[in-house]
Amino acid sequence: MLIFIIVLLVILLVVLVSCITIVPQAHAYVVERLGAYQGTWNVGLHLKVPFIDRIARRVNLKEQVCDFPPQPVITKDNVTMQIDSIVFFMITDPRLFSYGVENPILAIENLTATTLRNIIGDMELDQTLTSREIINTKMRATLDEATDPWGIKVTRVELKNITPPAAIRDAMEKQMKAEREKREAILRAEGVKQATILESEGKKASQILNAEAEKQATILAAEAQKEKEIREAEGRAEAIRQVQQANADGIRMIKEAGADDAVLKIRSLEAFAQAADGKATKIIIPSEIQGLAGLASSLQGVITKE
Repeated sequence: MLIFIIVLLVILLVVLVSCITIVPQAHAYVVERLGAYQGTWNVGLHLKVPFIDRIARRVNLKEQVCDFPPQPVITKDNVTMQIDSIVFFMITDPRLFSYGVENPILAIENLTATTLRNIIGDMELDQTLTSREIINTKMRATLDEATDPWGIKVTRVELKNITPPAAIRDAMEKQMKAEREKREAILRAEGVKQATILESEGKKASQILNAEAEKQATILAAEAQKEKEIREAEGRAEAIRQVQQANADGIRMIKEAGADDAVLKIRSLEAFAQAADGKATKIIIPSEIQGLAGLASSLQGVITKE
């Protein structure tokens, strides 16, 4: 009897311990009572009624990622491509997630494939390859709206790879190569053009500099010639001034010496002799020559006195 009681107490203890449930962070438990939805347990300590309540589903409330395999899609211009996508989602309502759809992940995968085919079917190949952001936005909006009754919120959708057929890839590579060669040819032509322009501008600048240099040289030569002529003129003027000064000094000295008319006439005769040294073609004889006899007598008297 004692053993029976001990076994019974152990069984009751095990049952009571099993009725204590701790829900961890970022999780929620869906609890059913006699097969019907009873409630949702959030983070913390909870007790359930033994043999009546049961945890129907443990739900992870963290953001989750589903990487779906490539799906064949056909573009508007009838090109078949393989596109694989990644969907980020969160469970916002554990009850709807548990009872809204049988297999939520499979449902999201199929919904993603059909949505992707619908969007790509309205776009051409080139537009598909260059409009990833537009495709991602449209898919996220469509999936978020479709999964809302399941208690799921789609936060982000990304196209991982877009793989066109091999023939299309070869054609695209050839096109890209042709574009690169075209850009290279354009750059070379632009380089030659710029070089020609710079060379022409350099020649023009050189000509301008040469013209300026010649102009400056001409100006300097003219200035030098002008300075030379000015100095020569000043020299001649100074010579004339000195000669005149000498003449004036001579006349002044003659006057100071008290020279009479005879001396003056002799000086006039000397000047006349210099004028008539044979170089002049015409000689104008002053009227004073008429008194040459008297001048000679006066000269003789002067010589006698000396």
